[in-house]
Amino acid sequence: MIRSALRPALLAVPVVAWTGSQRAVPCDPDNAGITVPAGFCVTRFADSLQLPRHMVVAPNGDLLIVGNARGGRGGQGSPGSLFLLRDADGDGRAELVTRLAQASGSGIALANGYLYSSSGRSIVRYRYEAGQTTLGPADTIIRDLPTGGHAANNFLVVGSTLYLNIGSRSNACEPGPRAPQTPGADPCVELETRAGIWSFDANRTDQTPADGVRFATGIRNAIALTTDPRDGTLWATMHGRDGLQPPPAGLWPDHDNRYGAENPGEQVIHILKGDDFGWPYCYWSMDERALVTAPEYGGDGTKTDRCTDRKPPAYAFPGHWAPNDMLFYTGTQFPAEYRDGAFVAFHGSWNRAPLPNEGFRVSFLPIGDGRVTGAHRDFATDFSLPNQQPGRDGRIHRPAGLAQGTDGSLYVADDFGGTIYRISYTGR
Repeated sequence: MIRSALRPALLAVPVVAWTGSQRAVPCDPDNAGITVPAGFCVTRFADSLQLPRHMVVAPNGDLLIVGNARGGRGGQGSPGSLFLLRDADGDGRAELVTRLAQASGSGIALANGYLYSSSGRSIVRYRYEAGQTTLGPADTIIRDLPTGGHAANNFLVVGSTLYLNIGSRSNACEPGPRAPQTPGADPCVELETRAGIWSFDANRTDQTPADGVRFATGIRNAIALTTDPRDGTLWATMHGRDGLQPPPAGLWPDHDNRYGAENPGEQVIHILKGDDFGWPYCYWSMDERALVTAPEYGGDGTKTDRCTDRKPPAYAFPGHWAPNDMLFYTGTQFPAEYRDGAFVAFHGSWNRAPLPNEGFRVSFLPIGDGRVTGAHRDFATDFSLPNQQPGRDGRIHRPAGLAQGTDGSLYVADDFGGTIYRISYTGR
């Protein structure tokens, strides 16, 4: 399977990057307003797409994107799409932008001669060869997926296995609408069918959730799901729970606003079959640097009684950054320091008030031998102005997906701005 998945320039003169074919690619003079490390530059590869989320790159370099439906909180009621983008002349920008099919969610994969996509309550696939610009009829691989709550239906195809994230319906397994100091259901029956990773036969049609085998549990919502190409093991990021600050913004008066803004940590998890990562009974405390018992289950911010047999994360980022994609870099264009680890795209927060919202960036996390080997560092930042709220006035862009080009460049999807950025290394 191919899962391919900013410092402003001082002079108003295009910087030139080189593609794998050694053709010069002009970069945006201001790096599209994005800050990247020295030696990198940014190009707007495409604009005006509807909610582009996750992406894959075909062997010929075409970029395939699943665009989410716009409705509900977005309010415009238009369906999502599968898009194909092609840089036909090698100038670093897409000349061809074509809609292949209707779609929604965040799931997309190329495997086994097929293009797989999430589509509402289903996972479908199309016969696909690199270079084609139309699709035939879809086969339904999985139908009747659950709705409500976290239902992006992102997945990963590895060989003949499809790994599907089925996100939780609730915040912390509360039995009804969120309300202050509401105990969680115990046991959390939701875990039987949601809040975990399930494996399916990637080549069998007309499956339902009942045909899946639970691979791992206790995962509130793993929007980013990938494999380490060096050993084939699964990695993911988990969107942490909300509401740890006091009312009215939160649910628990024993914590202050600072605590609720910085907790829980956004977890990077290394997933092996049978793992239990603790949701809803536990969350990762950035204060204690440990899994602690959730207040819905009698926790006070320090107790660990419900968490002793749960698997801790490999790493944790600050609270509410919303990690939406993760990509192990395997190219040779970037310097060697980026070849042992993964990029993580953060959608950014909406609920850290009264503290400033944070996230809205791409970071690099060094990983080797099945473990995180150092602290993360920012790679692409300044997607939004300080403390901007999604949906309000001001420049705000939200990284949602990552893909590695055939030449080793990095694509970043911004679903809020409808933009695809291409980050290249120039060495200057």
